[in-house]
Amino acid sequence: MSSLTLTIIQTALAWENKADNLRMLEQKIRNIAGKPEVVILPEMFSTGFSMKPELLAENMQGETVSWMKRVAQENRIILTGSVIIEDSGHYYNRLIWMLPNGALGYYDKRHLFAYAGEDNHYAAGNKRLIAQVKGWRINLQVCYDLRFPVWARQQSQVTAAADGQEGPEYDVLIYVANWPERRSHAWKTLLQARAIENQCFVAGVNRVGNDGNDIYHSGDSMVIDPLGEVLFHQAHDETVFTITLEKEKLEEVRSRFPFWKDGDAFLIAHE
Repeated sequence: MSSLTLTIIQTALAWENKADNLRMLEQKIRNIAGKPEVVILPEMFSTGFSMKPELLAENMQGETVSWMKRVAQENRIILTGSVIIEDSGHYYNRLIWMLPNGALGYYDKRHLFAYAGEDNHYAAGNKRLIAQVKGWRINLQVCYDLRFPVWARQQSQVTAAADGQEGPEYDVLIYVANWPERRSHAWKTLLQARAIENQCFVAGVNRVGNDGNDIYHSGDSMVIDPLGEVLFHQAHDETVFTITLEKEKLEEVRSRFPFWKDGDAFLIAHE
């Protein structure tokens, strides 16, 4: 059975300052001990959760994506986190999945946080991204998506089999976030719920500190196993944490408790 090593970077972010954030994050990445396959950054890691895409957005050939390509290549890692992107006249809160060979995938945040006006500035995505690493399948989502379990739900056994897969659709669910401390109870509870109901590992990576709107973020980044047990949790402090997930543990849980077989058959309609 294979293993998968993830590194979480929970950090404060300089408000709307790409140069400072990219410099800081590159230093943290260079100092990672060991050899993770995947390094996970928070939501909008180069700017903070800004509602000024007209000033901060870049295209897919821009500074931040180019930085991700270089850093992934130099450190021989997969690098992921979300960035403000302009594409075909629309702005997106776009999660980038950057491989060390320069190939990439992306996921546009589906659920826009209307409470903060995100829906007034950004366009919603309509397609999930499930990446593959060493035989692991990874479902990549962003912050507010966490509140919508249908979007994360494992597809039915019948659907999975039609796609040439047997069993659950994915093995790891990753959320990158700028989730405020005032709603941290919901963050922690829902991360555990997503792990339990989908019988998968979950990694939630959040920022810390005050943003430009003086909203405090406590981090509370977590890694959770398929039974909902917390393997890692850190509140308030900056941290760079590396953990190795074992496929054997995942398969044992799914074999011993094959609840996924009893799930409701459904399809997600894409707009």
